[in-house]
Amino acid sequence: MVALTRAPKECGSWFWDLDDVAEPGPESALRTAGRMSAVLRKHALLEPAALEWHWFQVGKGGLGIHSRLSLVNRSLDDPELPDELRACRPTGHPRAEMGDILVLGSGAWFDASGTRHNEYRLVELMVSPDEIGPSAELSVHHDVWGLCDFRGEPHPAIHATNAPRLASALQELDQLLGVEAEPGEPTYYGHAEGYGLKAPDIIDGRGPDLTDAAFG
Repeated sequence: MVALTRAPKECGSWFWDLDDVAEPGPESALRTAGRMSAVLRKHALLEPAALEWHWFQVGKGGLGIHSRLSLVNRSLDDPELPDELRACRPTGHPRAEMGDILVLGSGAWFDASGTRHNEYRLVELMVSPDEIGPSAELSVHHDVWGLCDFRGEPHPAIHATNAPRLASALQELDQLLGVEAEPGEPTYYGHAEGYGLKAPDIIDGRGPDLTDAAFG
């Protein structure tokens, strides 16, 4: 099994402000996650397997408590799911509220020969049930979406078999949500531009070597 190198921070992310098109609360957030996951599944980018979220309390902030719920044999459209998430509320914090909900699962990427591989957390989808304003975010942490690998070595064949799938999914998500994605904040490992990653500066045939930073 081939495992990809994962950057400790995203190399690209896209954010959707859903304040005008979705209601706040876990029911709406999970519906949004289900609809977005269907698009990502179509492109073999994410097969949801679990949900993770943290708990916070107004006036206190984060409580340092996280919950995880398996989605094995479950669908994000399950009407009982929102109540099951609420039932995970820590007993010592009856006023705790759910933070952003992370949808975890595996996706497929293709190597230079066209061979398909599955990778856990190939893309990460996060939806917010926040009462202030619902939102969604998609992030990527691997180099298969860029023109070069993390060492700066160009890999055009890998880019050509992976980046267009991500771009197509992002365009479909814009259409699905009725909101155009905003690029997330740049990190050391790259940042989003349009429906892909910004091209690196190529010097003497190579991009920047990012392996001097710590990788997980």
